[in-house]
Amino acid sequence: MQRYFVEPSNMGEREVMIEGNDVKHITRVMRMGVGDHIICLNNNGREVLAQIDKVENHRLVAKIVKEHKNLSELPVSVAIAQALIKGDKLDYVVQKCTEFGAKAIYLFASDRSVVKWDQQKSAKKIARLKKIAKKAAEQSGRLFIPDISFTSHLVEATTEVEMRLFLDEEKAKKHDHTGLFDALHQHPSSLLAVVGPEGGLSEQEKTIFCEHGFQGISLGPRILRSESAAIYTLSALSYHYELSR
Repeated sequence: MQRYFVEPSNMGEREVMIEGNDVKHITRVMRMGVGDHIICLNNNGREVLAQIDKVENHRLVAKIVKEHKNLSELPVSVAIAQALIKGDKLDYVVQKCTEFGAKAIYLFASDRSVVKWDQQKSAKKIARLKKIAKKAAEQSGRLFIPDISFTSHLVEATTEVEMRLFLDEEKAKKHDHTGLFDALHQHPSSLLAVVGPEGGLSEQEKTIFCEHGFQGISLGPRILRSESAAIYTLSALSYHYELSR
């Protein structure tokens, strides 16, 4: 069944109002109309089954039929800090991190990032990535759309996260692979994993992270591409916190 996120103010006790491009998708792409059922979410933890009641040009009203209990979220709040990378790889990272359960995605310009964003470019890029995340959250059955932001002060922006990790390929080369295992067995309530760009994090960045309580970890004996590392990390977290229980 099709799923659509709506603004919290558009979901009342008995009705849901859908506006914008989602109305076009429901009526023209999915060819649904009055009487058909959809699932609506308000991105604040509420999910409902609703029946389409009224359809206008840019607006649709659906009556709430039943409240749903959604158990699709990871039991630990996981954020990914992804360094800017080239091409459409960032689209892929956002899409897959959403599917794999990330609660937030921080984007930052690393010392070795080839890509650079100015303020105007970052606003347009973030708006586009948020659309990608919304679609991915709807497709994958998420209860929340991850928050996506661009920051030039990653350390300060993540002070409230209980455990902060950064991926360090030097540890992988030295066969030091216990960091992630040890970190997960501390059972943090929230966790951040920092992923560097092509070429990895600089030594200066690693030093700064360590000075602020971040832990360097390896993801195993193989060196992963930047666009693969976050997905691997989330997969490991899903197995540890969900599938192995």
